[in-house]
Amino acid sequence: MTVSRSLAVFAALNGALAVAVGAFAAHGAGPQVKPLLTTGAHYELAHAVLALVCAVWPVRSRTIILAGWLAAGGGLVFALALSAVALLSLPVMGAVAPVGGLLMIAAWLLIGFAALRTQTTPV
Repeated sequence: MTVSRSLAVFAALNGALAVAVGAFAAHGAGPQVKPLLTTGAHYELAHAVLALVCAVWPVRSRTIILAGWLAAGGGLVFALALSAVALLSLPVMGAVAPVGGLLMIAAWLLIGFAALRTQTTPV
């Protein structure tokens, strides 16, 4: 199995950041910002895991690696945009969050596309 080390490291850093933001949301954030931080942390963590799965995908595929980068990048953009709205009072960043969402959706679609193209052997 070939591992995309750079994608795995980026996914791990995203996961760590998601846990940190989630912990802050649970224990230090005010009630007005808690929902935005929690939502961002949930999406970022889920997509960090997806990116890590793509990094260790058993069949080396540029499509899967691209999906991993889109998942990790999209999760990060989404979480950072929501954090900027919540913590920096920058409502304009609310317009950036859908960009992260589109990247995450594209990642899932690419994984589905790659799964359809993958040749499998009967068990």
